[in-house]
Amino acid sequence: MDQSKAYVSKEEKKIPINDPTGKWSDLTLLPEWAEKDYDVYTVRKHGKWVMLKVLKPELQNDPKYRQMLEQEFDTRYNLAHPNIVMVNDFEEVPGIGKAIITDDVYGYSLRRLIDEKRLTPKIVHRLQTQLLDAMEYIQENHIAHDPITPDTIIFTEYNENLKLINVGYDRQDRLSRQDSMADIRAYGRVLHEVLDHLPTSLPRLRRIAQKCEDNERSFRTIADVQLAVERRSSAQMYYLIIAFIIVLVMILFWLTRS
Repeated sequence: MDQSKAYVSKEEKKIPINDPTGKWSDLTLLPEWAEKDYDVYTVRKHGKWVMLKVLKPELQNDPKYRQMLEQEFDTRYNLAHPNIVMVNDFEEVPGIGKAIITDDVYGYSLRRLIDEKRLTPKIVHRLQTQLLDAMEYIQENHIAHDPITPDTIIFTEYNENLKLINVGYDRQDRLSRQDSMADIRAYGRVLHEVLDHLPTSLPRLRRIAQKCEDNERSFRTIADVQLAVERRSSAQMYYLIIAFIIVLVMILFWLTRS
């Protein structure tokens, strides 16, 4: 099936590609997905759509930036999560240089959905579930990454599943407290912006977003945010566990007495 490019920017730019082998074709620059040091392309590889992450032309001959690109590939290659775009390969692409090759994403960035007033209840639900799951996975794997923003969150065209496209550039022995809190603040900012553009008020989610950005009383972990989103708290969970243990002890005591 020849899927169309649902995400293609209004500013898309098709790039001629000289590949006599026929391996690469239909190279298209996606300015809307560009990063500070990288350009992002969509292209056919052996007829299959993939995406490319490439250093900007002025940086491609700089050893420091080339090493940075390789390090990002090494960091992301072994990550496997349904809400993170999968990295497949690292190879030379004619005309644009060495590239990280990822699965293609048929969909729209959260930034574009906000700007075009196309937010849906399913998207809000995905932010409460799939985004937090992906962020927890990144933290569990001790991945250092740039802040998550609406530009790096993609929703697939047909079922609105969430995909993160920029999930890390280095794996560390452990993440610092500052790194963990930065993720929580980033989640709060994303949630706040979405809530600002919804046609209805969601006060409970607004309180969660505010707490995420509150330096003094913020959540301590992504898991705490998940519990709050699910209308629970860590303390309530502890109380439930303690209550369960007390009931179990009482039952055992009653059985031994009878």
